[in-house]
Amino acid sequence: MGAGHGHRLHYHGHSPMHRAPAHLKLLALLGFVLVVVATPRQAYPAYAVELLVLLGVIAVARVPVGYLAKRMVVEVPFVVFALLMPFVAHGPRTEILGVTVAEQGVVAGVALLLKGSLGVLASLTLAATTEASDLLRGLERLRLPQLLVQIIGFMIRYLDVVTAELGRMTVAMRSRGFEPRSPRHWPHLARALGALFVRSYERGERVHLAMLSRGYDGTVRRQTP
Repeated sequence: MGAGHGHRLHYHGHSPMHRAPAHLKLLALLGFVLVVVATPRQAYPAYAVELLVLLGVIAVARVPVGYLAKRMVVEVPFVVFALLMPFVAHGPRTEILGVTVAEQGVVAGVALLLKGSLGVLASLTLAATTEASDLLRGLERLRLPQLLVQIIGFMIRYLDVVTAELGRMTVAMRSRGFEPRSPRHWPHLARALGALFVRSYERGERVHLAMLSRGYDGTVRRQTP
């Protein structure tokens, strides 16, 4: 359990950002996100400054922008919600490209898109420059409760395992001619997800018993770098 474990978001490098202590990077990320969240909605010059600062950090880290851009797909739910806000918000209406939308909805949607994009990009930069094991040590140095650190560690370690299990189940379903392409297939997908949950739960029990048999006492011993 003490061995390091990489993750897919990490970009191998030897830049100053890669070598910086993980707990300092976590504090910097927290401070940056708080500043972004506290930025007034229509303070667009401030957003530009924050973006320039973030791009400067990415340049120092020598992480390709394209590498991060591909992983910005995680932001899609925020983008969809931001695009819907001008249509569902109340208040004075205005016309944009022949479409009538709420003025406050446009302002709120743009602000949400900017804040979300900056936050996601900053988080991806941290993940790209910090190994998972270093992140866990950083959380421990910041005095995060040990139980939470262990939960995060196990989540990182076994996320790939569960993803691979889902991939095998998907291949098995397709080999039997099942292609989920319409809402009528949702019940089958729900049963598959239920089976995945049961398998993951059983795997967790086996892992816990194996840990207990090896002397697990509530703390995880990590190798020092």
